[in-house]
Amino acid sequence: MTTATAPPPVADAAPAPEQPQPRRRTLREITRGARDTLTACRAAARAAATAFRTARETPAAPHRRPRSDTGYRPRSVAVRQHATAVAELVRAPAALTVPGDVLAGALAAGRPAGGRTLLLAASSVSLYWAGMALNDWADREEDARERPERPVPSGRISAGAALGIAGGLTAAGLGLGALAGGRRVLLRRTLPLAATVWAYDLGLKHTPLGPVAMAAARALDVLHGTGPSPAGPALRAAATVGAHTWALTRLSRHEVNGTAGHEPLLSLAVTAAVTLAATAGTPGARERRRPDSGSAAARHASSGPPATPSAVARHLAGPVARHLPRPVARHAPGTGAPRPAGRSATVTAVTAVTALAASGYAVTCARAQWAALRDPDAARTRAAVGAGIHALLPLQAALVSRTGATKLAALLAAVLPQAARLARKVSPT
Repeated sequence: MTTATAPPPVADAAPAPEQPQPRRRTLREITRGARDTLTACRAAARAAATAFRTARETPAAPHRRPRSDTGYRPRSVAVRQHATAVAELVRAPAALTVPGDVLAGALAAGRPAGGRTLLLAASSVSLYWAGMALNDWADREEDARERPERPVPSGRISAGAALGIAGGLTAAGLGLGALAGGRRVLLRRTLPLAATVWAYDLGLKHTPLGPVAMAAARALDVLHGTGPSPAGPALRAAATVGAHTWALTRLSRHEVNGTAGHEPLLSLAVTAAVTLAATAGTPGARERRRPDSGSAAARHASSGPPATPSAVARHLAGPVARHLPRPVARHAPGTGAPRPAGRSATVTAVTAVTALAASGYAVTCARAQWAALRDPDAARTRAAVGAGIHALLPLQAALVSRTGATKLAALLAAVLPQAARLARKVSPT
Protein backbone atom coordinates (compact mmCIF):
# COMPACT_ATOMS: atom_id res chain seq x y z
CA MET A 1 0.00 0.00 0.00
CA THR A 2 1.37 3.18 -1.04
CA THR A 3 1.40 5.96 1.45
CA ALA A 4 1.41 9.63 0.46
CA THR A 5 4.41 11.45 1.42
CA ALA A 6 4.28 15.05 2.36
CA PRO A 7 5.98 17.43 0.00
CA PRO A 8 9.24 18.74 1.09
CA PRO A 9 9.02 22.02 2.82
CA VAL A 10 9.38 24.96 0.49
CA ALA A 11 12.09 27.35 1.33
CA ASP A 12 11.16 30.95 1.98
CA ALA A 13 11.02 32.88 -1.30
CA ALA A 14 13.55 35.63 -1.79
CA PRO A 15 12.08 39.06 -1.28
CA ALA A 16 11.19 40.91 -4.58
CA PRO A 17 13.58 43.69 -5.50
CA GLU A 18 12.26 47.16 -4.75
CA GLN A 19 11.04 49.21 -7.84
CA PRO A 20 13.03 52.40 -8.38
CA GLN A 21 10.96 55.48 -7.56
CA PRO A 22 10.60 58.09 -10.45
CA ARG A 23 12.93 60.96 -9.87
CA ARG A 24 11.29 64.33 -9.65
CA ARG A 25 12.38 66.91 -12.28
CA THR A 26 14.02 69.92 -10.92
CA LEU A 27 12.90 73.43 -11.74
CA ARG A 28 15.98 73.97 -13.86
CA GLU A 29 15.18 70.97 -16.02
CA ILE A 30 11.59 72.14 -16.52
CA THR A 31 12.77 75.58 -17.56
CA ARG A 32 15.30 74.11 -20.00
CA GLY A 33 12.63 71.93 -21.61
CA ALA A 34 10.25 74.86 -22.06
CA ARG A 35 13.04 76.89 -23.60
CA ASP A 36 13.84 74.14 -26.05
CA THR A 37 10.17 73.82 -27.01
CA LEU A 38 9.90 77.57 -27.58
CA THR A 39 13.03 77.54 -29.72
CA ALA A 40 11.60 74.77 -31.85
CA CYS A 41 8.33 76.70 -32.32
CA ARG A 42 10.23 79.79 -33.39
CA ALA A 43 12.24 77.81 -35.91
CA ALA A 44 9.05 76.31 -37.33
CA ALA A 45 7.44 79.76 -37.59
CA ARG A 46 10.46 81.15 -39.42
CA ALA A 47 10.41 78.24 -41.82
CA ALA A 48 6.70 78.78 -42.49
CA ALA A 49 7.22 82.50 -43.05
CA THR A 50 10.05 81.84 -45.47
CA ALA A 51 7.93 79.39 -47.41
CA PHE A 52 5.03 81.91 -47.53
CA ARG A 53 7.26 84.69 -48.86
CA THR A 54 8.70 82.39 -51.48
CA ALA A 55 5.24 81.38 -52.65
CA ARG A 56 4.10 84.99 -52.78
CA GLU A 57 7.10 86.23 -54.76
CA THR A 58 6.86 83.41 -57.27
CA PRO A 59 5.13 84.73 -60.44
CA ALA A 60 1.74 83.17 -60.92
CA ALA A 61 0.46 81.70 -64.14
CA PRO A 62 -1.26 84.24 -66.45
CA HIS A 63 -4.60 82.51 -66.12
CA ARG A 64 -4.45 82.08 -62.34
CA ARG A 65 -4.66 84.47 -59.47
CA PRO A 66 -1.60 84.54 -57.17
CA ARG A 67 -2.10 82.36 -54.14
CA SER A 68 -1.43 85.22 -51.78
CA ASP A 69 -4.18 87.35 -53.47
CA THR A 70 -7.47 86.14 -52.08
CA GLY A 71 -9.45 88.79 -53.96
CA TYR A 72 -10.56 90.47 -50.75
CA ARG A 73 -10.57 94.24 -50.67
CA PRO A 74 -11.68 96.45 -47.80
CA ARG A 75 -14.98 98.15 -48.54
CA SER A 76 -13.46 101.64 -48.46
CA VAL A 77 -10.75 100.65 -50.96
CA ALA A 78 -13.28 99.02 -53.29
CA VAL A 79 -15.56 102.07 -53.19
CA ARG A 80 -12.65 104.41 -53.89
CA GLN A 81 -11.46 102.30 -56.84
CA HIS A 82 -14.96 102.19 -58.31
CA ALA A 83 -15.39 105.95 -57.89
CA THR A 84 -12.08 106.53 -59.67
CA ALA A 85 -13.18 104.31 -62.54
CA VAL A 86 -16.49 106.17 -62.88
CA ALA A 87 -14.65 109.51 -62.85
CA GLU A 88 -12.44 108.29 -65.69
CA LEU A 89 -15.48 107.01 -67.55
CA VAL A 90 -17.31 110.35 -67.55
CA ARG A 91 -14.13 112.51 -67.66
CA ALA A 92 -15.33 114.25 -64.51
CA PRO A 93 -12.86 117.21 -64.44
CA ALA A 94 -13.72 118.15 -68.04
CA ALA A 95 -17.22 119.09 -66.86
CA LEU A 96 -15.71 122.30 -65.47
CA THR A 97 -15.90 123.66 -69.02
CA VAL A 98 -19.69 123.17 -69.24
CA PRO A 99 -21.31 125.72 -66.87
CA GLY A 100 -19.59 128.61 -68.69
CA ASP A 101 -21.60 127.84 -71.82
CA VAL A 102 -24.87 128.15 -69.91
CA LEU A 103 -23.77 131.35 -68.17
CA ALA A 104 -22.70 132.94 -71.47
CA GLY A 105 -26.07 132.15 -73.03
CA ALA A 106 -28.06 133.30 -70.02
CA LEU A 107 -26.27 136.64 -69.67
CA ALA A 108 -26.42 137.30 -73.40
CA ALA A 109 -30.20 136.84 -73.22
CA GLY A 110 -30.47 139.19 -70.24
CA ARG A 111 -31.14 136.46 -67.66
CA PRO A 112 -29.44 136.71 -64.25
CA ALA A 113 -27.05 134.06 -63.02
CA GLY A 114 -29.55 132.90 -60.42
CA GLY A 115 -30.96 129.63 -59.20
CA ARG A 116 -32.71 128.63 -62.43
CA THR A 117 -29.58 129.30 -64.45
CA LEU A 118 -27.56 127.15 -62.06
CA LEU A 119 -30.12 124.35 -62.47
CA LEU A 120 -29.68 124.58 -66.23
CA ALA A 121 -25.91 124.40 -65.74
CA ALA A 122 -26.32 121.27 -63.60
CA SER A 123 -28.52 119.78 -66.31
CA SER A 124 -25.84 120.45 -68.92
CA VAL A 125 -23.16 118.83 -66.73
CA SER A 126 -25.31 115.71 -66.35
CA LEU A 127 -25.83 115.49 -70.11
CA TYR A 128 -22.09 116.00 -70.70
CA TRP A 129 -21.20 113.15 -68.35
CA ALA A 130 -23.88 110.99 -69.98
CA GLY A 131 -22.31 111.64 -73.38
CA MET A 132 -18.87 110.63 -72.14
CA ALA A 133 -20.16 107.36 -70.64
CA LEU A 134 -22.17 106.61 -73.79
CA ASN A 135 -19.09 107.32 -75.90
CA ASP A 136 -17.06 104.70 -74.04
CA TRP A 137 -19.89 102.19 -74.33
CA ALA A 138 -20.19 102.72 -78.08
CA ASP A 139 -16.40 102.58 -78.64
CA ARG A 140 -15.66 99.67 -76.30
CA GLU A 141 -14.35 97.41 -79.09
CA GLU A 142 -12.21 100.14 -80.60
CA ASP A 143 -10.84 101.12 -77.18
CA ALA A 144 -9.94 97.47 -76.52
CA ARG A 145 -7.43 97.79 -79.37
CA GLU A 146 -6.27 101.38 -79.00
CA ARG A 147 -6.89 102.28 -75.34
CA PRO A 148 -7.08 99.10 -73.27
CA GLU A 149 -6.52 101.09 -70.07
CA ARG A 150 -9.97 102.74 -70.32
CA PRO A 151 -12.49 101.62 -67.66
CA VAL A 152 -14.71 99.53 -69.98
CA PRO A 153 -12.08 97.52 -71.92
CA SER A 154 -9.98 97.04 -68.77
CA GLY A 155 -12.95 95.46 -67.01
CA ARG A 156 -13.16 97.95 -64.16
CA ILE A 157 -16.65 98.92 -65.37
CA SER A 158 -18.81 96.57 -67.38
CA ALA A 159 -20.39 97.63 -70.65
CA GLY A 160 -23.87 97.30 -69.18
CA ALA A 161 -22.94 99.52 -66.23
CA ALA A 162 -21.55 102.18 -68.58
CA LEU A 163 -24.79 102.19 -70.58
CA GLY A 164 -26.81 102.36 -67.37
CA ILE A 165 -24.75 105.32 -66.14
CA ALA A 166 -25.34 107.12 -69.45
CA GLY A 167 -29.08 106.52 -69.24
CA GLY A 168 -29.31 107.60 -65.60
CA LEU A 169 -27.37 110.80 -66.17
CA THR A 170 -29.50 111.63 -69.20
CA ALA A 171 -32.67 111.20 -67.15
CA ALA A 172 -31.16 113.42 -64.43
CA GLY A 173 -30.29 116.10 -66.99
CA LEU A 174 -33.80 116.11 -68.42
CA GLY A 175 -35.30 116.28 -64.95
CA LEU A 176 -33.12 119.24 -63.95
CA GLY A 177 -34.02 121.03 -67.18
CA ALA A 178 -37.74 120.56 -66.49
CA LEU A 179 -37.24 121.74 -62.92
CA ALA A 180 -35.47 124.88 -64.12
CA GLY A 181 -38.03 125.99 -66.69
CA GLY A 182 -40.92 123.56 -66.96
CA ARG A 183 -42.11 121.72 -70.03
CA ARG A 184 -41.29 124.61 -72.36
CA VAL A 185 -37.59 124.59 -71.50
CA LEU A 186 -37.54 120.80 -71.47
CA LEU A 187 -38.92 120.50 -75.00
CA ARG A 188 -37.20 123.50 -76.58
CA ARG A 189 -33.79 123.45 -74.92
CA THR A 190 -32.89 120.36 -72.88
CA LEU A 191 -34.38 117.61 -75.03
CA PRO A 192 -32.72 118.78 -78.30
CA LEU A 193 -29.38 118.94 -76.50
CA ALA A 194 -29.78 115.39 -75.13
CA ALA A 195 -30.90 114.07 -78.53
CA THR A 196 -27.84 115.60 -80.22
CA VAL A 197 -25.50 114.03 -77.67
CA TRP A 198 -26.98 110.55 -78.18
CA ALA A 199 -27.08 110.92 -81.96
CA TYR A 200 -23.39 111.86 -82.01
CA ASP A 201 -22.27 108.93 -79.86
CA LEU A 202 -24.46 106.26 -81.45
CA GLY A 203 -24.31 107.13 -85.14
CA LEU A 204 -22.66 110.36 -86.24
CA LYS A 205 -19.29 110.20 -84.52
CA HIS A 206 -17.47 108.23 -87.22
CA THR A 207 -19.12 110.00 -90.14
CA PRO A 208 -18.23 113.31 -91.85
CA LEU A 209 -21.06 114.88 -89.85
CA GLY A 210 -19.39 114.04 -86.55
CA PRO A 211 -17.61 117.39 -85.99
CA VAL A 212 -20.75 119.26 -87.06
CA ALA A 213 -22.87 117.29 -84.57
CA MET A 214 -20.43 117.96 -81.73
CA ALA A 215 -20.32 121.67 -82.60
CA ALA A 216 -24.12 121.71 -82.63
CA ALA A 217 -24.18 120.10 -79.18
CA ARG A 218 -21.92 122.83 -77.75
CA ALA A 219 -23.92 125.57 -79.44
CA LEU A 220 -27.14 124.12 -78.04
CA ASP A 221 -25.48 124.07 -74.63
CA VAL A 222 -24.99 127.84 -74.90
CA LEU A 223 -28.62 128.29 -75.96
CA HIS A 224 -29.61 126.04 -73.08
CA GLY A 225 -28.78 128.91 -70.75
CA THR A 226 -31.39 131.18 -72.34
CA GLY A 227 -34.15 129.06 -70.83
CA PRO A 228 -37.62 130.31 -71.84
CA SER A 229 -36.18 133.58 -73.18
CA PRO A 230 -35.65 134.15 -76.93
CA ALA A 231 -32.44 132.58 -78.19
CA GLY A 232 -31.60 135.35 -80.66
CA PRO A 233 -29.31 137.45 -78.41
CA ALA A 234 -27.20 134.36 -77.61
CA LEU A 235 -26.72 133.14 -81.19
CA ARG A 236 -23.38 134.93 -81.58
CA ALA A 237 -21.95 133.32 -78.45
CA ALA A 238 -23.30 129.94 -79.53
CA ALA A 239 -21.72 130.24 -82.97
CA THR A 240 -18.38 131.22 -81.43
CA VAL A 241 -18.28 128.20 -79.10
CA GLY A 242 -19.55 125.96 -81.89
CA ALA A 243 -16.78 127.00 -84.30
CA HIS A 244 -14.11 126.25 -81.70
CA THR A 245 -15.68 122.85 -80.98
CA TRP A 246 -15.88 121.99 -84.68
CA ALA A 247 -12.13 122.48 -85.21
CA LEU A 248 -11.31 120.71 -81.93
CA THR A 249 -13.39 117.65 -82.87
CA ARG A 250 -11.69 117.39 -86.26
CA LEU A 251 -8.29 117.45 -84.56
CA SER A 252 -9.33 114.88 -81.92
CA ARG A 253 -9.86 112.25 -84.62
CA HIS A 254 -6.07 111.99 -85.00
CA GLU A 255 -5.04 111.88 -81.34
CA VAL A 256 -4.47 108.11 -81.43
CA ASN A 257 -2.72 107.54 -84.77
CA GLY A 258 -0.91 110.90 -84.83
CA THR A 259 -1.49 111.52 -88.54
CA ALA A 260 -3.05 114.95 -88.13
CA GLY A 261 -1.69 116.42 -91.37
CA HIS A 262 -2.93 119.98 -91.82
CA GLU A 263 -5.56 119.77 -89.07
CA PRO A 264 -3.41 121.75 -86.58
CA LEU A 265 -3.11 124.54 -89.16
CA LEU A 266 -6.89 124.60 -89.56
CA SER A 267 -7.24 124.72 -85.78
CA LEU A 268 -4.85 127.68 -85.63
CA ALA A 269 -6.93 129.55 -88.21
CA VAL A 270 -10.16 128.84 -86.32
CA THR A 271 -8.53 129.95 -83.06
CA ALA A 272 -7.62 133.30 -84.63
CA ALA A 273 -11.14 133.76 -86.02
CA VAL A 274 -12.78 132.86 -82.70
CA THR A 275 -10.50 135.29 -80.84
CA LEU A 276 -11.53 138.12 -83.16
CA ALA A 277 -15.21 137.19 -82.84
CA ALA A 278 -14.99 137.19 -79.05
CA THR A 279 -13.45 140.67 -78.87
CA ALA A 280 -14.94 142.53 -81.85
CA GLY A 281 -17.75 144.94 -81.11
CA THR A 282 -17.74 144.73 -77.33
CA PRO A 283 -21.12 146.05 -76.18
CA GLY A 284 -19.56 148.03 -73.39
CA ALA A 285 -17.47 150.03 -75.89
CA ARG A 286 -20.49 151.44 -77.70
CA GLU A 287 -21.95 154.62 -76.30
CA ARG A 288 -25.70 154.82 -76.54
CA ARG A 289 -27.01 158.08 -78.01
CA ARG A 290 -29.64 159.99 -76.16
CA PRO A 291 -32.86 160.38 -78.13
CA ASP A 292 -33.42 163.80 -79.68
CA SER A 293 -36.38 165.87 -78.58
CA GLY A 294 -38.05 165.35 -81.95
CA SER A 295 -37.29 161.63 -82.29
CA ALA A 296 -39.78 158.83 -81.90
CA ALA A 297 -38.03 157.67 -78.74
CA ALA A 298 -38.46 161.08 -77.14
CA ARG A 299 -42.12 161.24 -78.10
CA HIS A 300 -42.60 157.75 -76.67
CA ALA A 301 -40.85 158.80 -73.50
CA SER A 302 -43.05 161.88 -73.20
CA SER A 303 -46.15 159.74 -73.52
CA GLY A 304 -44.83 157.15 -71.09
CA PRO A 305 -45.37 156.84 -67.34
CA PRO A 306 -46.06 159.95 -65.27
CA ALA A 307 -43.23 162.09 -64.01
CA THR A 308 -41.54 161.10 -60.78
CA PRO A 309 -41.78 163.34 -57.69
CA SER A 310 -38.17 164.44 -58.17
CA ALA A 311 -38.96 165.63 -61.72
CA VAL A 312 -42.03 167.51 -60.48
CA ALA A 313 -39.92 169.17 -57.80
CA ARG A 314 -37.39 170.34 -60.39
CA HIS A 315 -40.16 171.75 -62.56
CA LEU A 316 -41.63 173.71 -59.67
CA ALA A 317 -38.27 174.85 -58.35
CA GLY A 318 -37.31 176.57 -61.58
CA PRO A 319 -33.75 177.90 -61.41
CA VAL A 320 -33.06 175.86 -58.30
CA ALA A 321 -33.62 172.62 -60.21
CA ARG A 322 -30.07 172.53 -61.47
CA HIS A 323 -28.82 172.11 -57.89
CA LEU A 324 -31.07 169.13 -57.10
CA PRO A 325 -29.50 165.64 -57.25
CA ARG A 326 -30.32 163.68 -60.34
CA PRO A 327 -31.55 160.05 -60.05
CA VAL A 328 -29.08 157.35 -60.92
CA ALA A 329 -30.28 154.79 -63.46
CA ARG A 330 -30.37 151.20 -62.27
CA HIS A 331 -29.95 148.05 -64.31
CA ALA A 332 -30.20 144.32 -63.79
CA PRO A 333 -26.90 142.67 -62.86
CA GLY A 334 -25.09 141.07 -65.76
CA THR A 335 -27.06 142.77 -68.52
CA GLY A 336 -24.09 144.85 -69.63
CA ALA A 337 -26.01 148.16 -69.52
CA PRO A 338 -23.56 150.66 -68.00
CA ARG A 339 -24.66 153.18 -65.39
CA PRO A 340 -24.81 156.79 -66.49
CA ALA A 341 -22.24 157.70 -63.84
CA GLY A 342 -18.77 156.31 -64.55
CA ARG A 343 -19.75 155.00 -67.96
CA SER A 344 -16.28 155.40 -69.44
CA ALA A 345 -14.69 153.47 -66.54
CA THR A 346 -17.17 150.63 -67.00
CA VAL A 347 -16.52 150.50 -70.74
CA THR A 348 -12.77 150.38 -70.10
CA ALA A 349 -13.09 147.56 -67.56
CA VAL A 350 -15.33 145.47 -69.82
CA THR A 351 -13.04 145.95 -72.81
CA ALA A 352 -9.91 145.14 -70.81
CA VAL A 353 -11.30 141.98 -69.20
CA THR A 354 -12.71 140.76 -72.51
CA ALA A 355 -9.40 141.31 -74.31
CA LEU A 356 -7.43 139.65 -71.51
CA ALA A 357 -9.68 136.57 -71.48
CA ALA A 358 -9.60 136.28 -75.27
CA SER A 359 -5.80 136.52 -75.20
CA GLY A 360 -5.68 133.73 -72.65
CA TYR A 361 -7.83 131.61 -74.92
CA ALA A 362 -5.61 132.28 -77.93
CA VAL A 363 -2.38 131.50 -76.07
CA THR A 364 -3.76 128.30 -74.50
CA CYS A 365 -4.89 126.96 -77.87
CA ALA A 366 -2.21 128.25 -80.21
CA ARG A 367 0.81 127.09 -78.23
CA ALA A 368 -0.26 123.43 -78.26
CA GLN A 369 -1.57 123.62 -81.83
CA TRP A 370 1.71 125.05 -83.08
CA ALA A 371 3.62 122.21 -81.40
CA ALA A 372 1.30 119.68 -83.06
CA LEU A 373 1.79 121.41 -86.40
CA ARG A 374 5.58 121.20 -86.18
CA ASP A 375 5.59 117.56 -85.08
CA PRO A 376 2.15 115.98 -85.55
CA ASP A 377 2.62 112.83 -83.49
CA ALA A 378 0.01 111.24 -81.26
CA ALA A 379 1.28 112.75 -77.99
CA ARG A 380 1.35 116.35 -79.28
CA THR A 381 -2.00 115.96 -81.00
CA ARG A 382 -3.54 114.66 -77.78
CA ALA A 383 -1.97 117.56 -75.88
CA ALA A 384 -3.47 120.02 -78.39
CA VAL A 385 -6.90 118.45 -77.92
CA GLY A 386 -6.61 118.68 -74.14
CA ALA A 387 -5.51 122.31 -74.38
CA GLY A 388 -8.47 123.05 -76.65
CA ILE A 389 -10.86 121.59 -74.08
CA HIS A 390 -9.37 123.72 -71.31
CA ALA A 391 -9.31 126.81 -73.55
CA LEU A 392 -13.10 126.85 -73.44
CA LEU A 393 -12.86 128.43 -69.98
CA PRO A 394 -11.11 131.69 -71.05
CA LEU A 395 -13.30 131.77 -74.17
CA GLN A 396 -16.42 131.59 -72.01
CA ALA A 397 -14.91 134.24 -69.75
CA ALA A 398 -14.55 136.56 -72.75
CA LEU A 399 -18.16 135.96 -73.80
CA VAL A 400 -19.41 136.56 -70.28
CA SER A 401 -17.32 139.70 -69.94
CA ARG A 402 -18.93 141.11 -73.10
CA THR A 403 -22.21 141.28 -71.17
CA GLY A 404 -20.62 143.39 -68.43
CA ALA A 405 -20.27 140.64 -65.80
CA THR A 406 -16.52 141.10 -65.38
CA LYS A 407 -16.33 139.50 -61.92
CA LEU A 408 -18.03 136.35 -63.14
CA ALA A 409 -15.70 136.32 -66.14
CA ALA A 410 -12.68 136.52 -63.83
CA LEU A 411 -14.07 133.60 -61.82
CA LEU A 412 -14.40 131.46 -64.95
CA ALA A 413 -10.84 132.27 -66.03
CA ALA A 414 -9.55 131.39 -62.55
CA VAL A 415 -10.90 127.83 -62.93
CA LEU A 416 -8.40 127.11 -65.73
CA PRO A 417 -5.39 126.24 -63.48
CA GLN A 418 -7.57 123.94 -61.38
CA ALA A 419 -8.87 122.17 -64.49
CA ALA A 420 -5.31 121.70 -65.77
CA ARG A 421 -4.23 120.24 -62.43
CA LEU A 422 -7.12 117.76 -62.34
CA ALA A 423 -6.38 116.74 -65.93
CA ARG A 424 -3.10 115.23 -64.73
CA LYS A 425 -5.13 112.75 -62.66
CA VAL A 426 -8.06 112.10 -65.01
CA SER A 427 -7.55 112.64 -68.74
CA PRO A 428 -10.16 114.92 -70.35
CA THR A 429 -9.90 113.07 -73.70
